[in-house]
Amino acid sequence: MIQLTLERNYKGPKYTIGKLYIDGKYFCDTLEDKDRGLKDSMTEEYIKLNKVYGETAIPSGTYVVNMNIVSPKYSNFNKYGWAKPYGGKIPRLMDVKGFDGVLIHPGNTTEDTKGCILVG
Repeated sequence: MIQLTLERNYKGPKYTIGKLYIDGKYFCDTLEDKDRGLKDSMTEEYIKLNKVYGETAIPSGTYVVNMNIVSPKYSNFNKYGWAKPYGGKIPRLMDVKGFDGVLIHPGNTTEDTKGCILVG
């Protein structure tokens, strides 16, 4: 089993910068929406009440990542050619309270994230 670790190093007013490690080795920098202090130990109701859609990082916690689901959005290879070698299968975090369809994918600004973890 592979372990991904995300350290949130800078928590700005509108975005969060971090570092992604694979099995303890630095892999890349990350960009997320604003960290509002949510944790996976909080109730889903609390998370939903304190999240701002498209402007909130997922709760910190431990999640299973599924690599076997084709993303409807990223299977449009004319627009997202980088996803073609993977058949549109993008890393998806499972069972994130208050969030749905959380992916790990490329992006450049918080406009690209909507709760996902952007890698660069």
